[in-house]
Amino acid sequence: MNSQKPETALKADNKHENLRIIILFALLAATFLISFSFGRYAIDISQVVRILLSPVFPIEQTWTPQMETVVFNIRLPRILLACLVGCCLSAAGASYQGVFQNPMSSPDILGASSGAAFGAALAILLGMSSAIITVMAFSFSLIAVVIVYFIGQRAPGKRIVTFILAGIMVGSIFSSATSFIKLVADPTNQLPAITYWMMGSLSGTKKATVAYILIPMLIGLIPLYLLKWRINILTLGDEEAEALGVSPSRMRLAVILCSTLITAASVSVSGMIGWIGLVIPHLCRKIVGNNYKYLMPASMISGAWFLLAVDNLSRNLLATEIPIGILTSFIGAPFFIYLITKKEGKI
Repeated sequence: MNSQKPETALKADNKHENLRIIILFALLAATFLISFSFGRYAIDISQVVRILLSPVFPIEQTWTPQMETVVFNIRLPRILLACLVGCCLSAAGASYQGVFQNPMSSPDILGASSGAAFGAALAILLGMSSAIITVMAFSFSLIAVVIVYFIGQRAPGKRIVTFILAGIMVGSIFSSATSFIKLVADPTNQLPAITYWMMGSLSGTKKATVAYILIPMLIGLIPLYLLKWRINILTLGDEEAEALGVSPSRMRLAVILCSTLITAASVSVSGMIGWIGLVIPHLCRKIVGNNYKYLMPASMISGAWFLLAVDNLSRNLLATEIPIGILTSFIGAPFFIYLITKKEGKI
């Protein structure tokens, strides 16, 4: 009888975690649908549902062509991109925190955001198109992390520490280079464009943007989700991981590559959006615990919901759109203070 109690308790805990993840997903789904109604051009939620279902089911048209254009061409791409970027940044943050065994790790710990900012600033300085700006940001984000990994592999000392220190140094170099570009940029056009990009925004999102950035995001997200139980093993330390038959160096490389890919893809299309990758995983730990079997899906869902909710605020709070990076910092920093000062225990 006594030997069955721990197993029964474990099953009960699993049911609780699964239920909480389902609730988070339901919250995301509700926010996703409601988001179509927000904006300068008001659309009733019932009309939104009918418009979204019309390509699949034969529904009598009770909406105007303008409503359909707004839903499919303007709001749907932006809502999808907000969910994808939030999901990726949160998943990357949770992964880095597990791999580096550091609760303060975030998606920009290896210099990915700094590299992306430099690439975007350089493209704007050279007068390139918005598509090339995205490509340059994505490319230099990856280049920054490759440099960090190259340094971390060759520097003496504990591997995790050398990666973090290399990330700080390389990020500082790219930040300095970005500052120099801002110094020599045209203050009339180029400097405001660089500054606005670095504040983060999802305005002007098109279907094509979502289509081509979805591929690298999925390439990174799917392996991270499938490897979530192995991240649990990495949190135990290298010796324990090897004892359990897992190569910590190979697993760490795989997680870093996937996390870097989704971070680079996210930053390249949204600009600098901070705090999501740091705050959301900590919030999810309060909700579902430290087990990555539940923490990873909870972080993905919560990150998508958080950025979508903040984006709704950014485009509706004032007459002019507020850069989303400002709001994530304004909301994320105080909330993180609350999380770290709250007593241990699940919400």
